[in-house]
Amino acid sequence: MIKAIAGFFVGIALVAVVALTSMQSLMFNITPSPYGVEETAARIQANIMKPEMKANGWSLSGLRDPSKAVAADGGNVLPVLLVEACSTKYSGPLLKEDTSRIFSILMPCTITVFKKDDGKTYIGTMNAGLMGKLFGVGEIMDKVAADQKVFLNFDPSEPAPPLVRVQPGGGGGGGKAAGGC
Repeated sequence: MIKAIAGFFVGIALVAVVALTSMQSLMFNITPSPYGVEETAARIQANIMKPEMKANGWSLSGLRDPSKAVAADGGNVLPVLLVEACSTKYSGPLLKEDTSRIFSILMPCTITVFKKDDGKTYIGTMNAGLMGKLFGVGEIMDKVAADQKVFLNFDPSEPAPPLVRVQPGGGGGGGKAAGGC
């Protein structure tokens, strides 16, 4: 009997360990980039500002550099840029209902571009499709996930666009969003 109880608790512990270790890979996507941090961020911004994305309500709402803030405080970290975008087409329905307004915590959509110790640049996105399914807003978040894939589709034959230094919350990139969505 004691062996059965011990086995039960060991089983629970193993399931918990597996769940915790796989949580990050389920909730977040990390994609290597063939470009440096600034060029990657600029290419993502350019994709967000394409006409087909504007038709889906997307606009740039900010560019943050948390590594600069750490450096200003005396720290030394590798480069990190946060590209922020929002789609009023997708945020509108979420903000309309009391039951889904809490998801404003996920707005704007933030894509992180960062360098690792290996010297390579990576792109981090939230797994919007999974998040939507977990919280009952899957239909909208599946569309966000599909658009995120477009944001990360780079055409190497296109020249590097300039980095748009839009201030967070200011709306930018020609979009109609006020206050950053």
